[in-house]
Amino acid sequence: QVQLVESGGGLVQTGGSLRLSCAASGSFSSINDMAWYRQAPGNQREFVAQILRDGGANYADSVKGRFTISRDNAKNAVYLQMNSLKPEDTAVYYCNAIGAHLSGGVYYGNQLYWGQGTQVTVSS
Repeated sequence: QVQLVESGGGLVQTGGSLRLSCAASGSFSSINDMAWYRQAPGNQREFVAQILRDGGANYADSVKGRFTISRDNAKNAVYLQMNSLKPEDTAVYYCNAIGAHLSGGVYYGNQLYWGQGTQVTVSS
C-alpha cells in the first residue's frame, strides 16, 4: 500500500511562516500529481494547491502570492511554503497524491491517496 505522512504543522502568529512536508512511502509504482487541501472546523475540505509531476502548479485564490507548492520527485515528496499567514488559514492540512501501486500481484492505477493531516493554527 501507499502511505502519505505530513509534517511541519504548528502554531504561528499572524504574518508568520510555516513549511509543510509530505512524503510518500510504501509499495507504489508511481506518484503523479500531488496536492494540498485543508479543512477548518465546521467547513468542508477545500483545495489549496496542486503540483503536477512536471512542476506545473495551481493555487486557490485565497493563497495565491502567499503559498508556494514544490516537490522532489526523487524523494516522492511535496512541500507547502506558507508565508504571511492569517487566522483564516487555520485548519488541518492534508496532502494527497495520484499514483499507482501493486498489491497481491494486482496493479492498481490512477489511485488517490490521502495523508492523515497536520494541524496549522494561526493566532491573531
